[in-house]
Amino acid sequence: MGITLRFAWRNLWRHPRRTWLTASAIAFSATLLVFMITLQLGAYDLMIDTSLRVYTGQLQVQRTGYLDKPQIRSTIPEAASLAARLRGAGFPAVATRAQGFALASSGSRSYGVPVVGVEPAHEKEVSTIPGRVTEGRYLSDVRAQEAVIGATLARNLKVKLGDELTLLGSGKDGSVAATIVPVVGIFESGNPELDRHFVQLPLATFQDVFSMGSDAHAIVLSGLDLRTLAQAATRVEARLPKDQDLVLRHWEELLPGIKEAIQADMVQNWFTYIVLIVVVTFSILNTFLMSVLERTREFGVMLALGASPYRIGSLVMLESTLLALLGILIGMGCGSGLAVYFHFEGFTFPGMAELYGQFGLPGVIHSKLSFTTLTLGPAVIFVFTVAAALYPALRIRRLTPVEAIHAV
Repeated sequence: MGITLRFAWRNLWRHPRRTWLTASAIAFSATLLVFMITLQLGAYDLMIDTSLRVYTGQLQVQRTGYLDKPQIRSTIPEAASLAARLRGAGFPAVATRAQGFALASSGSRSYGVPVVGVEPAHEKEVSTIPGRVTEGRYLSDVRAQEAVIGATLARNLKVKLGDELTLLGSGKDGSVAATIVPVVGIFESGNPELDRHFVQLPLATFQDVFSMGSDAHAIVLSGLDLRTLAQAATRVEARLPKDQDLVLRHWEELLPGIKEAIQADMVQNWFTYIVLIVVVTFSILNTFLMSVLERTREFGVMLALGASPYRIGSLVMLESTLLALLGILIGMGCGSGLAVYFHFEGFTFPGMAELYGQFGLPGVIHSKLSFTTLTLGPAVIFVFTVAAALYPALRIRRLTPVEAIHAV
């Protein structure tokens, strides 16, 4: 094996220019894949974080069945106390919410809207809405008699700061839920659906109006590392009361559209990557095939001296493997360097900062570094490249010593 390895390495450098050109093609494709995959996955993390930070959160504790059929009666008993225990367990951002539906009226205009009761002191930890109030201020206290609404809803209702908003709905016990509250803030979340029909009240006020007692509908958790979200979810589930029929919902369940969009984009991008790899593979196949054709006489002599076709084919495959490894290592080094740089410095383009700034988020994508992101692309290229060398190697099995020696 040692002699075969030395022969294979020596044969690579018979034509240094050809070797470097082929290795450069492999290195370029490997560099591009490492850079694009790490940046792509970093963009997915930013996309997920952007979507979850607006309102949804990363995890939500709910009553079983509430996600599929959000009824006002499907509540979490003593929700604020459970949220406080979760904060005491070390979870960084926990907020309690209750949600109902009501007819919002002002003057002669009325719209059916979801009404959400929140804890003002904790809502800012799980949502960007408190920081997106463009007129007035956010809710001041959990028992305050006031409301904040979306900018589009304010325009539709022709409501301004200080105007009164009438809410009429149905309470948990079937009673009429009615209140009149002043609008103290108008927000622009960046989510058209939230801005179009969304009203927030302080949690205690909501509970009084909708006859909720101390119950709520969701406990929202955020500020967790997506890479360790599964472990955090296990810790949360271990702290849930076993007798209240509660369930922990992950962001994939809360926003399935985000996951589906990421999967669709990943398939599309991998189709592009495979096309790139196939183009590079065919160019490398041509190089390998030319190398075998040029050395037909040499192979004929080796066959005449007693070398088996298997031994010669193994030599050609080893040469191809060494050439692929050379290009892959160079490409991984360059690609990893770019990925590390953009992981710390971030990647952006003109207008991106302004676009994400509308949502109160940084307009910078940080490459996602992991063993998988740095090696997946080069590994696929290596497999395709070595597979491309099989055809020239198999041609050697059809050679006969006499025909090969006299080949032109």
